[in-house]
Amino acid sequence: MIPLRDTIPSKRFPIVNYALIGLCTWAFLLELAAGPQLEDLITVYGLVPARFMALQDRLGVFAPDVYLPFLTSIFLHGGWAHFLGNMLYLWIFGDNVEDRLGHLGYLVFYLAGGIFAGLGHLMMNPGSILPTIGASGAIAAVMGAYVLLYPSSRVMTLVVFFFWIEIVAVPAVVYLLFWFVLQLASGTLALTTTGPAQGGVAWWAHAGGFIFGFLVVILLRLRRPPSRKAH
Repeated sequence: MIPLRDTIPSKRFPIVNYALIGLCTWAFLLELAAGPQLEDLITVYGLVPARFMALQDRLGVFAPDVYLPFLTSIFLHGGWAHFLGNMLYLWIFGDNVEDRLGHLGYLVFYLAGGIFAGLGHLMMNPGSILPTIGASGAIAAVMGAYVLLYPSSRVMTLVVFFFWIEIVAVPAVVYLLFWFVLQLASGTLALTTTGPAQGGVAWWAHAGGFIFGFLVVILLRLRRPPSRKAH
């Protein structure tokens, strides 16, 4: 199932959402151009839980450099499928959330969602030595907010089953909650993995980001549409 678009048009130009897609694209092009230095780039700017824990112990909790990967990691991707998939989801759902939060509010929300997602991954995989990269956690926060802000929306989805190809309008609530449950199930299964392979896919970053977006909408009481002034 491949999402194509949602059925809620945005009311304002989503400049921040497009800027985030642009930054991710620029970072991905840098990765493609890195050549033999790509592994070093990923190691330095990706989030490595075991390294974070070690640096925090050595440099202290107030050392800024220790926390930098929580931000830089959300603009890097592990390949074309990873990059294109994330940008597709951000393009579909991000513009509407920016509509409701405003440009600055959306930017803060997106970055905070990425950081919270990284913390979720760190808590569940503190000993992982694998670099974690990708915008999935931040985008999951967008999706968590979307499911509450636009419960009546539908996601136009391309369904391919052998020779049967159809575009189906799936309720956004069903689509996104199914995605969230899948992350929880995969993350729980991944807890049985130990050793260097632990934390290979940041399932708990995805789940943590989704929960963050969900809670922000509830705590800020954003489910009601903006009130309109009478003339």
